[in-house]
Amino acid sequence: MTVINFSSLVIGVIGAVIIGYGVLIGLIEFIRIELKRFTKHDISRRRERLRHEMGSYLLLGLEFLVAADIIHTVFNPTLKELAVLGGIVAIRIAINFFLNLELRNSPQTE
Repeated sequence: MTVINFSSLVIGVIGAVIIGYGVLIGLIEFIRIELKRFTKHDISRRRERLRHEMGSYLLLGLEFLVAADIIHTVFNPTLKELAVLGGIVAIRIAINFFLNLELRNSPQTE
């Protein structure tokens, strides 16, 4: 069972790295966008594109984190762990749903 715990940990770390990478890229781009604000550029489209890209990183990272939680709980099932997993999955599903809805409804600018 150690291999399963290790693989769950690795998948969880991958999810966290994806989210962290997306936040770092988003922060750098946000600073660039805001600096252009001082030169009277129209930044609304760039800001919407940034929101879309950040949302994509969040969704991908959350999928990895859900997978890690499922793998961990499937091989170590206790009633408490199953209840916690159910709550985590429900919250993440809601977050995924609303992020997907936001990304679908936001204007695509390329």
